Amino acid sequence: MERRYLLGNEAIAHACLEAGVDFVCGYPGTPSSEVIDTLRMQPDRSYYLEWSVNEKVALENALAAAWCGVRALCTMKHVGLNVAADPLMTSAYTGVTGGLVILSADDPFAHSSQNEQDTRCYAHFARIPCLDPASVQEAHDMIPKAFALSEEFGLPVLFRPTTRICHSKGDVELGDIVKSTRKAEFHKDPRQYVVIPAHTRILHKKLNEKQPALRRRLVELGFNRCEIRGKTAVISSGIGASYVEELLPPGISFMKIAAYPLDEGWLAVFVQKHERVLIIEELAPEVEEIVRQVAGTVPVFGKKNGYAPYEGELSPTVVAAIMEKAGFIKNPLSAPQPVPDVPARPPILCAGCLHRSAFYAIRKVYKDAIYPSDIGCYTLGLQLGAVDTTICMGASITNASGIAHSGEPRDVICTIGDSTFLHTGIQGLLNAVYNNANMTVVILDNRITAMTGHQPNPNTGATACGVETPPVSLDAICRACGATFVETIDPYDVTGMINLLQEAKKRSGVKVIIAKQMCVIMARRQGVKRGRYTVNPEACTGCGTCVRFGCPAIEFADDKARINELCIGCAVCASLCPFGAIVREGKK
Repeated sequence: MERRYLLGNEAIAHACLEAGVDFVCGYPGTPSSEVIDTLRMQPDRSYYLEWSVNEKVALENALAAAWCGVRALCTMKHVGLNVAADPLMTSAYTGVTGGLVILSADDPFAHSSQNEQDTRCYAHFARIPCLDPASVQEAHDMIPKAFALSEEFGLPVLFRPTTRICHSKGDVELGDIVKSTRKAEFHKDPRQYVVIPAHTRILHKKLNEKQPALRRRLVELGFNRCEIRGKTAVISSGIGASYVEELLPPGISFMKIAAYPLDEGWLAVFVQKHERVLIIEELAPEVEEIVRQVAGTVPVFGKKNGYAPYEGELSPTVVAAIMEKAGFIKNPLSAPQPVPDVPARPPILCAGCLHRSAFYAIRKVYKDAIYPSDIGCYTLGLQLGAVDTTICMGASITNASGIAHSGEPRDVICTIGDSTFLHTGIQGLLNAVYNNANMTVVILDNRITAMTGHQPNPNTGATACGVETPPVSLDAICRACGATFVETIDPYDVTGMINLLQEAKKRSGVKVIIAKQMCVIMARRQGVKRGRYTVNPEACTGCGTCVRFGCPAIEFADDKARINELCIGCAVCASLCPFGAIVREGKK
């Protein structure tokens, strides 16, 4: 037994090694990404591992591996589960032979997401188990049990850590790493794996028949537990349960929910021994709805009657306020906390980021246009006035197509990253070309999946394990989709990009421009050196043109521009300066 101080995702990854995982795949998405990032950096891998092109592809891969009797892990974030929902729903019917754990990390408060969403709802919908850890240690401990539970019932198991679990650190008791001895073998059984209607009707009945035993088993395994201490009770789940346990005074009963589906009989016995019950859970009222069904005349306090919020992230202060409002405690945390007087630090694009120069050129040419965009670092183009819509992965091209066909008279020019284009953008481009939309697509190609931690993708030229592989040709893909105007340019060449955009604007139909330049962080890691630039104070007039460009490497002091140590040498500012005041260091 070893004790280590670990990030939640690192603890989860280690638990997968303790469970003898055989197959690992997923699509990067904060806050889940570090699980695979940790597993792919293990020096002695006895398991297959990949970053898949999207979550649907990943889950279908993992499901097939589990059909072969091996243990498979598939990771994503909550919005990624929407992409994988099609195979998820049917995987409950086909079942699995080897254990299949689907890690879907939720992001209450939407720290880095376009919505707040509760993965437990998918588990309820699909009728499969869901485990909901309350601490880093519990997240670690649940993983081996999740694989075993999957194999016991022949069902996929959803695992739902939240941002506070994934990205918190704690001391974790670790077990021994186990190397699998399982041999993959697919046993043909069309009645199980070919879901035509005649088979589906039978499989659905079998899935329903598993539910009573599954509910009882989750109680037997100790995932869900309770302690009667008085006439009032608090029922909580996930990270909220940890906060409740810290705040709960003596004399109030407590039930912790860590696994679904709930055993309604067991739950009813507990609830009906109390005079009042408070439910504390993040996001959807999953527990509360079931408690209300079994409570009879027992008053229930929670989201549905305004005692707890439907949105946002729980914290000790929020939980204390909920408990005080319901009359369960006198809130010791209600005094307002002093707020440090610090300046706001909104996220910005890196110094020298290709996206900034691309957006600059777009705004120069398409002055009065509609700018649909997508999920990635480049969503920060919002601050540059070049992002009008962002919905979900791959939606920029389809949104642009819809606007173009709606009758909106202004030009439509959308932006999408290389990884996002490969994730779900290709079908949108195919649809736009097929239906003859009049629009421009700019693929911001930085050769990596940057926003989630610089994971490789099919455009990078290397797999998740660092094995060299031929990079896909975005140009060839776009042409295969039917686009006839497809051009690639370095966005650091601002003049060239402006000219290319002007040419695209003159044409009708779907035009594609691939703005290709390596992510500046990756370039720095690979030792790419371009030199630095500086301002000649004698030539600088203080006009502010360079500062308005927005690069954090450019400052303004004493009525003059200056370039700080963040400069990566892209030279874009030098090309923008109307007085030639910005020059490469060492040149006069």
